[in-house]
Parts: sequence; C-alpha cells; structure tokens
Amino acid sequence: MKPQFKQIVIVILSIFLLSCNSDETPADKPVVKNPVTPVPPVKPISGTIHYLALGDSYTIGHSVCETCRFPEQLKASLQQTYSSNFSLQIIAKTGWTTTNLLSAIKDQNPEPNYDLVTLLIGVNNQYQGRDFSLYEKEFPQLAEKAVLLAKGDKKNVIVISIPDYAYTPYGNAVAGNERTRISAEIDKYNAFAEKYCTNNGITFVSITDITRMGLDNKDLVASDGLHPSQLAYSKFVDRMMPKVKKALED
Repeated sequence: MKPQFKQIVIVILSIFLLSCNSDETPADKPVVKNPVTPVPPVKPISGTIHYLALGDSYTIGHSVCETCRFPEQLKASLQQTYSSNFSLQIIAKTGWTTTNLLSAIKDQNPEPNYDLVTLLIGVNNQYQGRDFSLYEKEFPQLAEKAVLLAKGDKKNVIVISIPDYAYTPYGNAVAGNERTRISAEIDKYNAFAEKYCTNNGITFVSITDITRMGLDNKDLVASDGLHPSQLAYSKFVDRMMPKVKKALED
C-alpha cells in the first residue's frame, strides 16, 4: 500500500470512529440523579391552638396593618402548615416598658392555658433611659409569667430579641453620633435575655440582625421610618417558625 493511500485510509477510519462515539445518545448513558433530601412530615395538631403575644410596639405592629404584624403573620403561617384553628391574644402597646407589661398582665389576668407564648420587650427601657438593673429584675419576672401562662411548660415560650432602631431612617436622624451607643446598649439587653433563656431552658430567637439592614433596605422599615415593616415581620416569622413548630409538635 502506497504511503499516501495508507494515510487517507487512516483519516477515514478516524472520522468514522469519532462519528460513532458522537452518535451515542444521552439515553445510552446512565443518568445520575441528585439525591433528594426528604422533608420531615408535619405532625398533626388536634383542637384549637391558643397563642399569646406579649410585648410593646414591635408586637402590636405600630405603623403596619393588623394582619402585617408578626403575631398575625405567625398565626397565618401556622394555620397554613397545620390546617388547625389558632386563636391569638395580644397584650402589647406602643411605649411599654417591662414595668408596663407586668402591670398589664396583672390587670388583664389571662388564663394560664396557652399552647404558645411569645415575649418581645425591652426597647423602651433602653429608649427611655431606664436603669439597666430594672430590666435585670423585671425581664426574669416576665419570662416566669410567660411560662406560667404557657400551661407551666417552658418549651412553649419563645423570647424574641429586641430590634435595633438605630438602623432606621428616623433612628439614624435622631441618634446621630449616638448610633454606636444605642446598638451597644441593645446588645447588652439582648445578651442578658439570651443568657437568662439559655440558663432556664427557654427558646431565644434573635432577629436583631434583620433590623440592622434597615438603612440599606428601606423596605424593612414601616412608613413611620422607625418600626419594622410587613416584610421585616415576615422575616421574623421565617426565623421563628422552626422553633415554634418544634414547640408545638413536641
């Protein structure tokens, strides 16, 4: 065989072999599927679930619609998850300190039959310049009352951290150079509450970092430029839901 003819044959064979390989369809190859993480089944909850929300303006939802505040959003999410009936009672008012909330609970004297109790309190202690020792005294009292109202079961109590109003347009304008001090004091309040909850087996959920995005994302702030918006509260609920579901299902 002449050298030139031999080279031509080799080229033709090479093209034929490559063509055969490229004709292999995806169906001829094994399909590797990504493993699917199983979603834990939701345990059914029978009867009506009674929920009590204790707090201040952050609980009553100052400057947002009634269904926009976090207790209402939490209730709606739970109803959708469990297809159960949920009743909600709120004891909260704009401007309340720990002292005001203790007094209101005493006056209203709610029945100790709640399946879930949330507690978010303390920003007005800081804002009004109350001595920190007052919070050290009264927050534990409120936590104990929350447990008592939750049928005496501490696993049914969720304490939520204090938002940081220094990261809102209003707070930033009023605080000025005091922003660092305000944030440090709120950190002090939250650290005390978290430590108390940890030492006493109560669930603590921190949402302060969400509110500290308020200057970068105005959608997280209500129309008054100070309080959390519906969007911010929805993020609170997303953060809380795993803990709340665990409390209700255990």
